[in-house]
Amino acid sequence: MTTPLRALALVCTLKPSPAPSSSQLIAQQLLDRLAEHGAPGEAIRVVDHNVRPGVEADMGEGDAWPELRRQIAAADILVLSTPTWLGHASSVAQRVLERLDAELSETDAEGRPAMFGKVALVATVGNEDGAHKIIADLFQGLGDIGFTIPAQGASYWNGEAMKPGDYQDLDETPDAVISTNSTAARNAVHLARLLREHPYPPP
Repeated sequence: MTTPLRALALVCTLKPSPAPSSSQLIAQQLLDRLAEHGAPGEAIRVVDHNVRPGVEADMGEGDAWPELRRQIAAADILVLSTPTWLGHASSVAQRVLERLDAELSETDAEGRPAMFGKVALVATVGNEDGAHKIIADLFQGLGDIGFTIPAQGASYWNGEAMKPGDYQDLDETPDAVISTNSTAARNAVHLARLLREHPYPPP
């Protein structure tokens, strides 16, 4: 029997649990859609863990990244969710990319980079512009590391510029976000199944 697909969301909010987080909310909405298509998973708030700076797979005693790395390795689909800060992804999201850089030197039994065969989605929220740039930057990094990006593989919400407002405070999720989440999840699961059945060729 084929092992079910699994998803993992790394939430890159700057707010430790249990503080409410819009990045957590949109990540969970994507996870819910992924589960509907056969890829259940969980969300991890990165800031709750001692992820040390560096570009190695393990930065020594007390580093929480090796356990997160194990969960990434066990997942077929990675969701990377971040708030918008000064038009950019959060420093936590940047740290995740820096730690994932170590995977460029890791290979599977046939010599493929370790993240080949895994699918990545991106989500970002904020009350300022910057979503498209953040998505482009994260897609660039994730693609370099070896993740595959599905068609329309990102979701975002921006509130009106220079006015207070938070995604989690909306009375209801906008229809455009619901539709985008559904498309991203559907395409991610489709792509993950294809890659499982037809892996990239070894070097």
